Amino acid sequence: MKEFIMAQQNGRSIPLEDKIFGISRLANEMIAKKGREAVTNATIGALLDDQGKLVVLSSVVEVLRNLTPEDYAEYAPIGGTPEFKKCIKEAAFGKYKPNCFTEAVATPGGTGSIRNTISNYSKIGDQILTSDWFWANYSSIAGEIGRTSTTYSLFDKEGHFNITAFKQKVDELLSKQESLVIIINTPAHNPTGYSLTLEDWDKVLDTVEFAAKEDKKVALLVDVAYIDFAGDGDKYREFMPKLENLPSNILPIISYSASKTFTLYGMRCGAMICMTPVKEIAEEFVRVCQFSSRASWSNCTRASMVVISKIYEDSNLLTKVNEEREFYCDLLLKRGKAFEEEAAKVGLEIVPFDAGFFASIPCDDPDTICKKLQEKGIFVVPLAKGLRVSIASITEEECRMLPEKILAAMK
Repeated sequence: MKEFIMAQQNGRSIPLEDKIFGISRLANEMIAKKGREAVTNATIGALLDDQGKLVVLSSVVEVLRNLTPEDYAEYAPIGGTPEFKKCIKEAAFGKYKPNCFTEAVATPGGTGSIRNTISNYSKIGDQILTSDWFWANYSSIAGEIGRTSTTYSLFDKEGHFNITAFKQKVDELLSKQESLVIIINTPAHNPTGYSLTLEDWDKVLDTVEFAAKEDKKVALLVDVAYIDFAGDGDKYREFMPKLENLPSNILPIISYSASKTFTLYGMRCGAMICMTPVKEIAEEFVRVCQFSSRASWSNCTRASMVVISKIYEDSNLLTKVNEEREFYCDLLLKRGKAFEEEAAKVGLEIVPFDAGFFASIPCDDPDTICKKLQEKGIFVVPLAKGLRVSIASITEEECRMLPEKILAAMK
């Protein structure tokens, strides 16, 4: 049977089933047969409590329950409601309000901002740059709209950000392309949990400024999907002022996911926010990104925008939401610390980890090791360079149990 019957391949590689959802399906099938106690499902990219239930902030649910029919049934403006566009910038930047022109466009989660950035700030046929440990959907989105992706080595031999590899790749791409989209996922990088330091950011920006100085254009997409579950929100936003007044041919775009921050995964809510010293560039950003939105998903869910707007209109409610999120953030950080400590104790090498939903283990044959672990009731995700473990979806006890089990499967 041919891979495609009526559909056109168009240069894409389309699997029969999404790898992550497929492995999660196998985990659920084993749970149905053997019971939840027999299975550790570390594939899910969402925060679960210690009983395995999805964490949904009750303070956010309270606002949802009080919406009027108009709040959720009426079309939203393509770029988002005015109230939402104002408050989503507050959510993204926190106390670091940028000293430059900023504009926000609503997107269905962070995914929409990635799609719109690639569509508007690269040419068909261009290569998009990200690190060699990366969320696979970056590549899928690029391929879907006629681009390809390429990578640089994220870490050097000492486990630090590999600025040499980054510079080589930026120089290479800008020598043959007029423009370049660079995707940097930080803090709490998916899939490793790594966060760029302030020193890393200085090196990245110096590299990009130097490489783009002769009539080149760079869109620097900063995917901060997990920023509000990384720890101290102010600390993890300290890098943002560095993006305020870069040369006008370098456009930072913040990809902000309300799906994570406000536990509104299924309501697909997010925004892309530009930062530029030039007013006309910010105005152009709104125009082209709204056009792309209209030509793909049209507009986003109004209910989620209203919920977030109402939260930011009420300081007491905002405090309640932040306090509740902080509780679950602490829970997540304890799990990550437990996994990191136990890995060190048993001698399991993990990729440098700081915070977030995921941790990763480098290995040569991830698919085989995953299958071995599945026989033991342990489900993780095989990546090109190793294994991804969702510490967000398992208990602290399971985080302490897994490193020894994974190491045994690798040996």
